[in-house]
Amino acid sequence: MDPTEAFEAERPRLERVASRVLGDPTEAQDVVQQAWLRLHTSDAEVRDLPAWLTTVTTRLCLDRLRSRTPVPVEDVEPDEAADDPADDVALADTVGLALHVVLDRLSPRERVAFVLHDSFGFEFSTIAGVLDTSPTAARKLASRARAKVAQPHAEDRAAEWAVVDAFMAAARNGEFDRLLQLLAPDAVVRADDAAVQVGTPSRMDGRGEVAAFFNGSATAALPVFVGDRPGAAWFHLGAAKVVFDFTVADGLVRAITFRAAPEVLAQVVRRDGGQAREQARGSSPR
Repeated sequence: MDPTEAFEAERPRLERVASRVLGDPTEAQDVVQQAWLRLHTSDAEVRDLPAWLTTVTTRLCLDRLRSRTPVPVEDVEPDEAADDPADDVALADTVGLALHVVLDRLSPRERVAFVLHDSFGFEFSTIAGVLDTSPTAARKLASRARAKVAQPHAEDRAAEWAVVDAFMAAARNGEFDRLLQLLAPDAVVRADDAAVQVGTPSRMDGRGEVAAFFNGSATAALPVFVGDRPGAAWFHLGAAKVVFDFTVADGLVRAITFRAAPEVLAQVVRRDGGQAREQARGSSPR
């Protein structure tokens, strides 16, 4: 396989890593393109292309994080005797789902260590190579990061929107297993009369049935506020026609209600990441 073909095979994975680290899919694409340029201008012998690309991409992300939020990079003193939460079972994906909200609490190095380990399962020896540190120090960075992520914070309200966004992304991409992970075992779907009249199911019970329904669907749905709750809506000709009203608890989707009553549709406001952050601080969406 020539370098171009090999790179294109790795591109989707690299973009997922960069997007999770940076919290911005567009910026992630830019970073991966930079990695492509470095590959084609490098004189170094690349024996393991996936590992090389991962390292280059992640270091480019680290540079962007440092320029975005100039947080001092702290030296980490290894502490072999300390109990390390990073040795426990990785936090549920619900923590990762809120990364675009909670990662702003972390220093760039903590952020990289946490994302690579908890979201993508990289070994600390690999993370150490990316961060130019020791595996013990990389482990401690991840441990410190997960402790910060686990602390209660005002912005945790926006984590519910992260769950909704992750669910809708999995639905659009046909990621059935991911949908199952995001749904509570007893998740239900219900619909108001107006939604049933336009063709939605009236009810579904259990995460298997709900995941099967959403798998590969909702391609025309956009993120919205339903009042102050997280949601999505199917739009037609610029107008919301059916709202997906989510109930999220403990990082899982517990219920989804299809709503199409006029008084509900009148509350719908399109949202973006900036609006979500304002809402987390207590502002109203504009």
